[in-house]
Amino acid sequence: MSDSMLDRLKVLSQYLVPQHLLSRALGVLAESRVPEIRNALVDFFVKRYNIDMSIAAEPDPHAYACFNDFFTRALRDGVRPITTDGIACPADGAVSQLGKIDNERIFQAKGQHYTLTQLLGGDPERAAPFRNGDFITVYLSPRDYHRVHMPYSGVLKEMIYVPGKLFSVNTLTAQQVPALFARNERVVAFFDTDAGPMAVILVGAMVVASIETVWAGLVTPPKRQLKITDYSPRPQPIRLERGAEMGRFKLGSTAIVLFGPDVVKWKDGLQENSPTQMGEQIATLARG
Repeated sequence: MSDSMLDRLKVLSQYLVPQHLLSRALGVLAESRVPEIRNALVDFFVKRYNIDMSIAAEPDPHAYACFNDFFTRALRDGVRPITTDGIACPADGAVSQLGKIDNERIFQAKGQHYTLTQLLGGDPERAAPFRNGDFITVYLSPRDYHRVHMPYSGVLKEMIYVPGKLFSVNTLTAQQVPALFARNERVVAFFDTDAGPMAVILVGAMVVASIETVWAGLVTPPKRQLKITDYSPRPQPIRLERGAEMGRFKLGSTAIVLFGPDVVKWKDGLQENSPTQMGEQIATLARG
């Protein structure tokens, strides 16, 4: 059997498994406070993914109450300095794709695209400010730090939860599943900034037990719903500075950042598969 056939079979299996049920079951295990379960999961993960605990605020992997606390561990102060210029990378990981938005089309992988309107929940008005703008997609692997931070200072305008599938978001699946990031469950946060509108999308994935934001807490689950749900802040506006934590994944996934047209210029040399660290400068502002 050829490698391409094996790849297709691997992705096909994701269509057949009960994605949400599997993710929920693994999420229960990940929340277990039973020391034997917690330590077994943590020890396997540290060894399997060669986790560098020296950069964690709490370097002892057995000091965490459950696997999810270990997985969303904070970093030591100073290990991820935040750029004071331009756009900061939202997460540790690697660039999946970046570049121009072609009117509505966003490049996913060779032969695969999706649209702004699809990504942002099907509302053309939400998509309009970003048409012909710029995007970057950052993939967080299992070994990465899993908190997502603000690329640029802004005031939260709106946040919506968009229900969907839970396909894996690795490179193989991105190459095989049409409109992957616009099909998976996701949380979309819209910000007003002094450089114009900015959107940060937290995309769920297979076995991702939850997505949280700092202003709404746990969004999914247990609040997983079958319709688009508005979690916008009321009544006080929420302002977050560049580099501030905005959300986190319990098990890894993808963050997508959108800007309007002629707002940013991506850093020279930044391309598909470029490794990223939260807080490093990934773009300059094209305006002013």
